[in-house]
Amino acid sequence: MTTGSVAIGIIGAGIMGERMLNAILQQDPARVHACGLWDPAPAALQRMRNSFPQVAQAGDAAGLISASDCVYIASPPASHLAHARAALAAGRTVFCEKPLSIDVADARAFVAEAGDRGAVNFPFASSLAVAAIRNWMEAGDIGTPRRVVIEVGFAAWPRPWQADAAGWLDRPMQGGFTREVVSHFLFLARRLVGPLHDLKGQAVFPQDGRSERRIEATLQAGDLPVTLTGAVGETSKDDHNIWILEGDRSAVRLRDWSIAERLMPDGSWQPAPDALPNEKARPIALKRQLEGVVNLARDKPHHLATLREALDVQEVVESIVGSASKRRE
Repeated sequence: MTTGSVAIGIIGAGIMGERMLNAILQQDPARVHACGLWDPAPAALQRMRNSFPQVAQAGDAAGLISASDCVYIASPPASHLAHARAALAAGRTVFCEKPLSIDVADARAFVAEAGDRGAVNFPFASSLAVAAIRNWMEAGDIGTPRRVVIEVGFAAWPRPWQADAAGWLDRPMQGGFTREVVSHFLFLARRLVGPLHDLKGQAVFPQDGRSERRIEATLQAGDLPVTLTGAVGETSKDDHNIWILEGDRSAVRLRDWSIAERLMPDGSWQPAPDALPNEKARPIALKRQLEGVVNLARDKPHHLATLREALDVQEVVESIVGSASKRRE
């Protein structure tokens, strides 16, 4: 356990690694700082060196882990657990991107091994919009909760800003929008409503070697039914997403990642007074995530997504995209 400034080492120089590094550099260095970065791709390291010359680059993953109090793992999913196990073996804590792994059995084994020494980066754990929805729920604004509806859509997959990672993001082994996007909204259902269970779903893989293009599923979050749909190519939006909790009096929803809204008596949706577009809300959520990472590294209570929560989400996701129910059009 560290008591000084928490040293975070970053494995992975892609989009998420860069976002997290930017967020760390904006925090009080007396509380948290970036101690280094490592990626196996020299070109990725050179790009980061050009953008962040002040950040040290490790020669290998072991050197980065040695310099860290907490290791943030933002590499492709197949590599997550090898890095996480190495970090835990060295006595460090782990903050990992989702999913924990592409192998559910290995993820189960890891969670059993790791205990409470790690967490997963589901930013909804720190979202102001999610806090607004929770407050409306607790105030009884929706009455008795009845069901959850999740809907996502994309003009194309991967999304334009993810083109550099298409080599794994659009492959069935590690990628696809169910793992990359739907997992966030399943986490939200689990965190706000209850454990996920009783899944019935299917994924459509129309192109060999490419990730899914459509999913349909029903499941339960606690005692509530959940309906989930997702598709590529059926909307003009780069990224469309809605999470709705309906009750017997009204409903609340999260729209476009960061806009919390309540259903009004006239049928309109009213945003929360402090609602922000995602580009403005994301830095706030990342700052709050890092506050959780500091507490994790200091062995204090935190609000981050636990390894168990992440495993439960992964179990559902992999059942959708990897089960015998998947079909080809």
